[in-house]
Amino acid sequence: MTPDSFSSWQVWAFLSAVFAALTAIFAKVGVEGINSDLATLIRTVVVLITLSAILFATGQFTQSGPISGKSWLFLLLSGLGTGASWICYFRALKLGPATLVAPIDKLSVVLVALFGAVFLGERPSAYGWIGIALISAGAVLVAVKG
Repeated sequence: MTPDSFSSWQVWAFLSAVFAALTAIFAKVGVEGINSDLATLIRTVVVLITLSAILFATGQFTQSGPISGKSWLFLLLSGLGTGASWICYFRALKLGPATLVAPIDKLSVVLVALFGAVFLGERPSAYGWIGIALISAGAVLVAVKG
């Protein structure tokens, strides 16, 4: 892998998937024996401290200009969505197997495609929609007890 490949969104998206998979496994073990909401809080504090350290270490904690009200609003909504997602995810991991929880959670990919089309005007190709349908079918097949 060359240094230029780390500027590719595909590399970062793949790394996100790898870390999300590890997160599910680590969280399933970590949530055993404790309240799922407390587990979510601990995870959130770790994320906050880690990201703050990265921003300070790389000098990215400064802002080049004012942040618009629109940015604040949508980042606030995104944060609330993230928090709600994490609370639900940890509760699901507490109650069910990671191998079933994670595929259902990944239906978010399908919902992003639908919301992106409706709210952002994004238009996946026909192959994109076929892939989205296959993700839906795969998640359902994995989660259904057979």
